[in-house]
Amino acid sequence: MTERVVEVDGIELCVDSFGDPSQPPVLLVMGTGASMLWWEDGFCRMLAEGGRFVIRYDHRDTGRSVTYEVGRPGYTGADLVADAARVLDAHEIPAAHIVGVSAGGALAQLLALDHPDRVSSLVLISTSCAVSVDCELPPPTEEFMRFFSDAHVDWSDTGSVIDHQVAYARVLAGGRRPFDEAAARSLVRRDVERAHDFTAVRNHDALPNGELPQAPLSSIAVPTLVIHGSADPLFPLRHGEVLAEHIPGARMMTLPDAGHGVERADWTTIAAAILEHTAANGRQ
Repeated sequence: MTERVVEVDGIELCVDSFGDPSQPPVLLVMGTGASMLWWEDGFCRMLAEGGRFVIRYDHRDTGRSVTYEVGRPGYTGADLVADAARVLDAHEIPAAHIVGVSAGGALAQLLALDHPDRVSSLVLISTSCAVSVDCELPPPTEEFMRFFSDAHVDWSDTGSVIDHQVAYARVLAGGRRPFDEAAARSLVRRDVERAHDFTAVRNHDALPNGELPQAPLSSIAVPTLVIHGSADPLFPLRHGEVLAEHIPGARMMTLPDAGHGVERADWTTIAAAILEHTAANGRQ
């Protein structure tokens, strides 16, 4: 790991990398509200050992990137899209393979629409369409909605925050596989304790969109792989299927019984798919 803080366009972003910079670059974009730690070290090393230069970073208001006052972020969703390009600029990389999970998958789509020259290929995990499509998509599961209606968290109490985040991770896992609470709690604790101000992550819940591209998904012209768990409670499987249907030439991979995110049980499968996809497609 080579974690450092870079400043691009006056914005401080914490970045980290794995592997040889001379190898094809892969930029990992986590979901909003989540720091780079959710791209776990072991998974990043799998990609690096497969011959990729792997970059991950903290979004604004997560981890060690720039932090704003809660309720006054001063940036938009469009700025988070531009931040991905800023991370590439900091590494002097003209284009990379972009791998996004959850809202990070939406950011990846928008990057491909707004800055197509920066994107060699796309891998979209546990995500949905970033722009409107003429298709009805299923809502989150009842269990997911019930969690948020019943959840109580004291953001001034670190223990309460950790308990809440672990419970959220359990819900996202989908319920069809055993949940490793000890591993989840360890990761959440590291995430909370590492952040400048973990409460600032709440800014992601109410960001204005900003000036986002309005082009249809059909205008995405880079090779795309969609990976989706069959037990995803936030974006049920149909979200991934529709996404793959609307991006020309996109391939779909379904992970049986997987929930939302990059679960440890699927690391080998997902890493192999990314390595194959990035070897076969796109600019390097």
